[in-house]
Amino acid sequence: MPPLLLPLLLLAVSAASVLAESTVHLREQFEDGDAWTSRWAESKHKTDYGKFVLSAGKFYGDAEKDKGLQTSQDARFYALSTRFDDFSNQGQPLVIQFTVKHEQSIDCGGGYIKLFPSDLNQEDMHGDSTYNIMFGPDICGPGTKKVHVIFNYKGKNHLINKDIRCKDDEYTHLYTLIVNPDNTYEVKIDNKKVESGNLEDDWDFLPPKKIKDPEAKKAEDWDDRERISDPDDKKPEDWDKPENIPDPDAKKPDDWDDEMDGEWEPPMVTNPDYKGEWKPREIDNPAYKGKWVHPEIDNPEYTADPEIYKYGSIGVIGLDLWQVKSGTIFDNFLITNDPNLAEEIGNDTWGKTKDAEKKMKEGQEEEERKIREEDSMKRREEAKDEGEDEEGEEAKDEEGEEEEEEGDEQEEEEEEEEEDDEGTDSKLKDEL
Repeated sequence: MPPLLLPLLLLAVSAASVLAESTVHLREQFEDGDAWTSRWAESKHKTDYGKFVLSAGKFYGDAEKDKGLQTSQDARFYALSTRFDDFSNQGQPLVIQFTVKHEQSIDCGGGYIKLFPSDLNQEDMHGDSTYNIMFGPDICGPGTKKVHVIFNYKGKNHLINKDIRCKDDEYTHLYTLIVNPDNTYEVKIDNKKVESGNLEDDWDFLPPKKIKDPEAKKAEDWDDRERISDPDDKKPEDWDKPENIPDPDAKKPDDWDDEMDGEWEPPMVTNPDYKGEWKPREIDNPAYKGKWVHPEIDNPEYTADPEIYKYGSIGVIGLDLWQVKSGTIFDNFLITNDPNLAEEIGNDTWGKTKDAEKKMKEGQEEEERKIREEDSMKRREEAKDEGEDEEGEEAKDEEGEEEEEEGDEQEEEEEEEEEDDEGTDSKLKDEL
């Protein structure tokens, strides 16, 4: 081997090894208690931003490992961000990954992140701050349950042309975006690919490659009618019949008075001989030339860009969102250049606690179900006891009424006996 080629070969191998190395630009799992408050900065652009708290939520797979940033106030905007060493993704993959848990059964609110250039003023971060990428789930009512993938290209935000549905249950889910240096991308949920493609095809970053030729026009004699009316078809002479005719079975009533009621006319009925509007039959058009297609030409405004994927500065990740009902937990933030490493970390974090989280949630639901059943049974028993008490009181009232009636009858009998005694005494006096 020539002596000059060896250093060049070693340099190429060294460069390839550098590119092949995994680089982690950010990894945040909130495993050091309240120390996260020194790394994350709240925007002061508004004074009424919602507060984030560190929590694993009402149910979890691991009480410590599942702790993340949780929104804590309803109907609020949130604006929180953290900084890392500035880098460019030129010539290498960009992988953004995090977990989201909507344990509050979210009805309307964002669950996405924004990736900013390093010149962002974190204390002034707000909804109109320029960002590089916005990625993650967004839910608002039954009509909006999507994964946003928005790229800023030459100062304009571009939404993906595809509809990617997000998860809308109460469990933790892993969201991953991979942007490759060949202008391809991949979106994964729970480490499974849900969408992929080419940046140029799935976003409107560039003008179309082809446009309709403004000089081309359809020839005047171009006949694009596939079928035409048969010129030899003639309407039958007996075709025209009225749609309605006088009822032939109708009779003038016997009591009809022409002078009083006017001239009698039979009611109209549908004509059974009516055939409708006549139209000639159709035949294949012998002059048919096919559908005219407007010819296209290369768009003079189109210029290919092999670096749509590239961002010269990436240095801040932020949560800039609105939530009607709070309770969402963000965790396991990762920014790297290695898709395989991201998948491994996802399996080692979310993958290890997801089953235990689901089991705890199901256990809580079972306990709640039992409590509801016990409460329902207790209410039924109380209602039953109240009914028996009311029946007993009614029986006592009836007995009292009967005793009163018997007492009244006895008083009446005694009064009658006294009257009889008085009458007898009077007779004896008279006789004496």
